[in-house]
Amino acid sequence: MSAAAATEQGITRQAVRKVSCSTVLTLAYQSLGVIYGDLSTSPLYVYKTAFSGKLSLKENDEEIYGFLCFIFWTLTLVALCKYIFIVMSADDNGEGGTFALYSLLCRHARLSILPNQLAMDENLSAYATTARSEETRLSSALRSAFEKNPKYRTGLLIFVLIGSCMAIGDGVFTPSISVLSAVSGMRIKLPGLHENYVVVISCCILVGLFSLQHHGTHRVSFAFAPIVTAWLLSISSIGVYNVLRWNPRIYRALSPVYMLKFLRGAGVEGWKSLGGVVLSIAGVETMFADLGHLSCLSIKIAFTCLVYPCLVLAYMGEAAFLSRHHGDIQRSFYKAIPEAVFWPVFIIATLAAVVGSQAVISATFSLVSQCYALNCFPRVRIVHTSSKIYGQIYIPEINWILMCLCVTLTVGVRDTNMLGHAYGLSVTTLMFVTTCLMTMVIVMVWKQQIPAAAAFLLLFGSVELLYMSACYSRVAAGGWISFPSFLFMGVMYVWNYGTMMKHHHDMENKVSMERILSLGPSLGMIRVPGIGLVYTNLAAGVPAIFGHLVANLPAFHQVLVFVCVKSVQVPYVGESERFLIGRVGPREYGMFRCVVRYGYRNTQQDIFDFENKLVSGIIGFIESEDASVKVPASDEMLVQVQQFEKPPVKPESLQISAARESGVAYILGHSHAKAKEPSSVVRKLAINAVLAFLAKNCREPDVTLNVPRSSLLEVGMIYYV
Repeated sequence: MSAAAATEQGITRQAVRKVSCSTVLTLAYQSLGVIYGDLSTSPLYVYKTAFSGKLSLKENDEEIYGFLCFIFWTLTLVALCKYIFIVMSADDNGEGGTFALYSLLCRHARLSILPNQLAMDENLSAYATTARSEETRLSSALRSAFEKNPKYRTGLLIFVLIGSCMAIGDGVFTPSISVLSAVSGMRIKLPGLHENYVVVISCCILVGLFSLQHHGTHRVSFAFAPIVTAWLLSISSIGVYNVLRWNPRIYRALSPVYMLKFLRGAGVEGWKSLGGVVLSIAGVETMFADLGHLSCLSIKIAFTCLVYPCLVLAYMGEAAFLSRHHGDIQRSFYKAIPEAVFWPVFIIATLAAVVGSQAVISATFSLVSQCYALNCFPRVRIVHTSSKIYGQIYIPEINWILMCLCVTLTVGVRDTNMLGHAYGLSVTTLMFVTTCLMTMVIVMVWKQQIPAAAAFLLLFGSVELLYMSACYSRVAAGGWISFPSFLFMGVMYVWNYGTMMKHHHDMENKVSMERILSLGPSLGMIRVPGIGLVYTNLAAGVPAIFGHLVANLPAFHQVLVFVCVKSVQVPYVGESERFLIGRVGPREYGMFRCVVRYGYRNTQQDIFDFENKLVSGIIGFIESEDASVKVPASDEMLVQVQQFEKPPVKPESLQISAARESGVAYILGHSHAKAKEPSSVVRKLAINAVLAFLAKNCREPDVTLNVPRSSLLEVGMIYYV
């Protein structure tokens, strides 16, 4: 059983740490097909992108040596030291990525802006799996500053959304640049091949790639892993061949001295070319984001034992070739391939480019699912494609949007150098966001002192700021292509803002318990057989839609359950911790509250199972309830319950079972947001135009909740924010 699957059954990840060596090695093999395709295909375009500007190769080879030195130490410091040894240790119960770090911070410092957070949520086992160290002076001061100032929390969310939108942008750039770079190699052997044919072939490959995604990561990874393995072995072997043939002393370029010589000799143009170095580590953020698809240990083994040494040999071999062929810089990768193996390597390169795209597509699915669960993305359909590895998902809407954007970018731009500049800008921005969040994790989660946090931030932050400045200097040369990625950030922020405003509106307009009690047990109407599930965004209090129904309908169900489906700031919530149940009003009213908790990587249950589990949970609550205890008028006392498997005994439990047989009705609020009249133009545009458009064109709540249409009753309301 995988760690994620075990967690879904209520078992913490610590209980399944001990797995067999064969399982770890199998996952390491799978990781080559899922995670490392992006990173391993970087040699296709790193050198040519770096030297696409005014920088030219001199006879003394200082530029080639210096650039190789930058690549080697960037791979070593950022990919190996930062991500493999440090960042991967900051997983959120096995989940990685920008929002996983944000989730850790929210739990430890109460930075969460999720509504309906309850004190009982901190009793979830996923909270307990993170060790709570003693508070330091720095962590206490930082936590206090964020908790007391809402603007700081909003600023942190926007910062996280910037990284998220850049990660989604990578999901567009990587397939385009990887496939286009690989297919362009045909023009070396077929010089008469027109550029349009290269573009058409690339687009056909992209369409085929995105058409495979519904099969799931598990099947795709086993199909792709042999390709990446063959690719890594091929480029490393060719690298060794080129080193031995053209420049056996190329290993001297690994000395850090050559980085200083490069910057001193190349000047401003050398600094600008560093944006190409970033492309050599373009897939490391994907490696962290895809953590939930596999396991941390397997990813580390695959990188340190195969990926890292193969990439170093490949870059050394290409540099050795360039040291003797200065004029082939824009075609260096394919020119460095021996004539006898050109076409086999070309085929593997094209296939590897497809695999490299798979890594960022999987990471984008993971990121969007986290954003969606944390109220930062419109409602989409999330399909879990594996019963063994719970983190493997597929999102149809995102898949086809990415495909359209990739094809449009490939047809519209066609220049891999321009795509490389845009790609580098997105990568550096995302890595710097991760570095800042990781520094906060070191302070607020790991409770380390100032020297440790400062060393991490200064070492890696300074490197990334250097590369970021180089990438932003290439905005006019193609970096501007990445700016439309900020549209995703706008969408996510507006959706989150609208969700929070709606929650505040519901809190201000909820029906008072005094009004409920004044209506009496019959609520002033006829109570008909059956169970009415009133879906609400409130975890406490009676929603406004119920008051609207009471005022306009002559009858209501015998049993009323106010259901609040909410996400918590943990990746998984087990079945045993799923339901919190309590009463609303006295016993004779027949009203209950049920808070259904899901982690941001959970999937909502099938509706038939959900009905049975909900009714079973209510019966369990009734059977365990002490009849001698007076029920308070409020509904703030919730109890964690599990399914009740014994035959019901109490009369009220039997009534609940009979009501279930009479049928279940689902009552949902269909609300529309509008900006208040005194609002600014920007706010009116965001609420009345953008949010309204998103709400109209995303999936309806009844679809995401799997509510049967035949039993659905929608209550329309307009709220002003």
